[in-house]
Amino acid sequence: MARKHTHASKGPSQRQLRAGELVRRALADIVARGTIRDPELIERTFSVTEVRMSPDLRHATCFVAPLGAGDAAALAAALTRVRAYLRGQLSREVTFKFMPDLTFEPDTSYDKASEIERLLHSPPVARDLAHDTEGPVARDLSKSEEED
Repeated sequence: MARKHTHASKGPSQRQLRAGELVRRALADIVARGTIRDPELIERTFSVTEVRMSPDLRHATCFVAPLGAGDAAALAAALTRVRAYLRGQLSREVTFKFMPDLTFEPDTSYDKASEIERLLHSPPVARDLAHDTEGPVARDLSKSEEED
């Protein structure tokens, strides 16, 4: 009998999402305590924005973003150096059959959001959006709103 294959396009399962959120909260608590002794991390403030778990929950990719000015790549590299300590502290916070291996990546979602915002406010796109609000469909919608 053929085995059913899961498709990567389906996205993470509910179990992966729940485990990722548990790990994210636990890492945030560990960081908030200030017990990390790395010289690069002592004075830095950062946020663990997301944790993505592998389907078998053995690997966790943690996305981090510096609060204020700072290099996200350097922050991820510094956290990678202390990941054994973080994994040990994490094992005291959450209970898994296997403690996930942590990898740290810089979170670029804020940069992407600001780039999209900049593009939406650029003159060519603003002009196109203005034409969309003046078209026949927009007129029909405005008439129906006036009648209500």
